Amino acid sequence: MRFFYSILFFVLLPLAFWRLWQRGKKAPAYRERWAERLGISSTKGRDQRPLLWFHTVSVGEFIAAKSLIQHYVDQGSHQLLITCMTPTGSEQIQKNFGKNVLHCYLPYDLQPCINAFLTRYQPQVFVCIETELWPNLIHACHKRHIPSIVANARLSQKSARGYGLVKRMSRSMLSKITLAAIQNTADAGRFVKLGLKPERAKIIGNIKYDLNIPEQIQKAAQALKKELCPEAEPVFIAASTHSGEDEPVLDAFSALKKQYPSLRLILVPRHPERFNDVYKLCQASGFNCLRRSDNKELKNCDILLGDTMGELLLMLGASDYAFIGGSLVENGGHNYIEAAAWSLPIFAGPSTFNFQQVADELIESGGLQLVKNSVELSEKAEPLLLDKSEAKKRGSAAKAVAEKNRGAQARLISLIDERL
Repeated sequence: MRFFYSILFFVLLPLAFWRLWQRGKKAPAYRERWAERLGISSTKGRDQRPLLWFHTVSVGEFIAAKSLIQHYVDQGSHQLLITCMTPTGSEQIQKNFGKNVLHCYLPYDLQPCINAFLTRYQPQVFVCIETELWPNLIHACHKRHIPSIVANARLSQKSARGYGLVKRMSRSMLSKITLAAIQNTADAGRFVKLGLKPERAKIIGNIKYDLNIPEQIQKAAQALKKELCPEAEPVFIAASTHSGEDEPVLDAFSALKKQYPSLRLILVPRHPERFNDVYKLCQASGFNCLRRSDNKELKNCDILLGDTMGELLLMLGASDYAFIGGSLVENGGHNYIEAAAWSLPIFAGPSTFNFQQVADELIESGGLQLVKNSVELSEKAEPLLLDKSEAKKRGSAAKAVAEKNRGAQARLISLIDERL
């Protein structure tokens, strides 16, 4: 089965590069460093220490793993390699760790590319953050006796159905994984059903709960809030929105603004190639919209467009209420935990499968409310604007869920150290 997969991947390779070229129209970095996609990258800076390799597919996975990676940078016994798939992920890796780590794109999942990559870097252990599983990559690590660890692993019912369509290949791939550090029991059951050996499934919780907000981020968030709202006006943030979500968010904001003229909105699209389109949409709404990247004075600004990378945590800290995107469209939702860590009352659409257990706990606590459309969003947000004590109560409930679930990172470090 893997043979036919490889043939199909090879045939579709020109399409993959065509897609990079198309995405490069709005994000030029997609047209750069194509050799790395084929396993050809520089090993400049490679020293004699054994290599610990982390793969974080994009920004979200990197942010989740940043504290974990910093632990091993500080430890210093291993040289670190961090790979990703997107320019935005690459930017954050280089911004946060610079020359303290090696970095390149993960090659496409073709055996010649993967073999060239592994020969070049010779990692001691491979740690994949969340569930970015590639059959040829896992096979090559297994063949070379490189332990492969899927860390903070999750597998929704939807994803499990997808792997089930190629059950034979999925079973072969999962049987070669050394260890899966899985977020919860339900996901572990799905992994085992698909072919992971039960003794290799370790339930550790979600490392995203182990978020520590640095003091400089807290101070920067306070400064941004004061700049945006000199009179402590309320701020609503719509974070990680996808196409199809910005319009209902703006409609809800418009409805709320009629009752609460001092309300401000921070709107943060998930993907940078959408920044310009969302900015035009905000301008057309009739509100005064400024872009974060312009560094202009924010006085009298109705909408702040978050069009910078790596500042979502800061912007959440400058807010009083949060809507988390990827949930009004069928995308499964994004990370609620960062908003919970700031003690914000949270809203989201009904699509929550990417963070189902987190969503369920937050809903049960009262920290998260689900909405189906712009009308429900404005109707459920309005009472919290009116009653700040209720808003604080819901925010505290979200924070309590985040605090209760801490500890996964320490458990994961212990499991990785056993393989080192």
